[in-house]
Amino acid sequence: MRQRFLAISLILVPLSACGQIDSTLLRRVEKDTSGMKMNMDAVYNRPFLSVGKLPVSLGGYVEANWQHMGTDGFSEGHQFQMRRLTLFLAASIYKRIKFLSEIEFEDGTKEINIEFASVDMEFHPLLNLRGGIVMNPIGGFNQNHDGPKWEFIDRPVSATQLLPATWSNVGFGLFGKKYSNDWVYGYEVYFTNGFDDQIISNAENKTFLPATKLNPDRFEESFNGEPLVTLKAAVRNKKVGELGLSWMGGVYNAFQVDGVVLDEKRRVDTWAVDFNRTFRNGTYLYAEAAYVHVDVPATYTQQFGSRQWGGFIDLVQPIYRKTLFGFERSVVNLAARFEYVDWNSGTFAETGGNIFEDLWAIVPALSWRPHPQTVIRLNYRFSLQRDLFGNDPSRTGGWQFGFSSYF
Repeated sequence: MRQRFLAISLILVPLSACGQIDSTLLRRVEKDTSGMKMNMDAVYNRPFLSVGKLPVSLGGYVEANWQHMGTDGFSEGHQFQMRRLTLFLAASIYKRIKFLSEIEFEDGTKEINIEFASVDMEFHPLLNLRGGIVMNPIGGFNQNHDGPKWEFIDRPVSATQLLPATWSNVGFGLFGKKYSNDWVYGYEVYFTNGFDDQIISNAENKTFLPATKLNPDRFEESFNGEPLVTLKAAVRNKKVGELGLSWMGGVYNAFQVDGVVLDEKRRVDTWAVDFNRTFRNGTYLYAEAAYVHVDVPATYTQQFGSRQWGGFIDLVQPIYRKTLFGFERSVVNLAARFEYVDWNSGTFAETGGNIFEDLWAIVPALSWRPHPQTVIRLNYRFSLQRDLFGNDPSRTGGWQFGFSSYF
């Protein structure tokens, strides 16, 4: 009984102390996003809350929505979803030594993931060491995926069902930036644990890179002892925008066990290009495209594609910039997203006919930002998806309404 009392006291005393913190000691650190920021800066380009002189800062974001979707006339009706609750914890360990972690709770607590947890050491602006759980910089969305930054409730299909969105691994790497007048150049190089054979052996019965995210062991050991290499180079001009080129590749199969060779080394290689620009009238453009090549064994059927590609384009146009309902920094946006993914880019060996299995989608949107870090979104999603043989596509459509906000 005495031990239980002591345990409860240890919990309640700190909580009571936290409740008595002078509100003047709470200081929100809001990052300036209007300068020459790049996608590679997204991990630190977030709002944090500091308490007094403590070296640790807290932050995060939340996403929730309602939707009513239907496919070919069938619907599950009204659905309310708690998509994500993400927590940030950052610390300045010493001058030029930083730590940041990102922990995400998806669909309530159905999935709990450590998406980022690394220590950064700066030796020179062009030479920084990063180690821990790092975000592989393939494309721009994987680096810059926070919900409050986007006008759309769903993440892009090419980022979630072609590339594995929020794809992170344990490893080490280097990154750096250089400024020159209206230009800024950046690079990232990482060596991490990588994919496994779930990319071709999965419940989807097709080549599907996101399936490897189901393997939690990738944070403690490599599936085959071969590193996954990720390279990205980006350049940004103050007037033109940012262009990023990235590549990620490595061996995905267990080609040997205890020195016994079981198979040849089979590779997966991905390439991505991303571009974003804000025009003088406030119009924002974001575009990203990716190509995937997988060395699929000859014993697999043709439904497992060796070549895949896809991408998306976002257009956002501010239409109202005035006080609305007492919110002085309100912005109302009209937006549209155009998406395409082809999971099997090839032809049938027997007939020479095209293999389909693709998806087209368009998402018009209306959003209101009462504050730059909070967005309320209304989307209508419509998509057409064909099977391998190009039969009449299934049609999916419906409304989505929700919000996302940093805190």
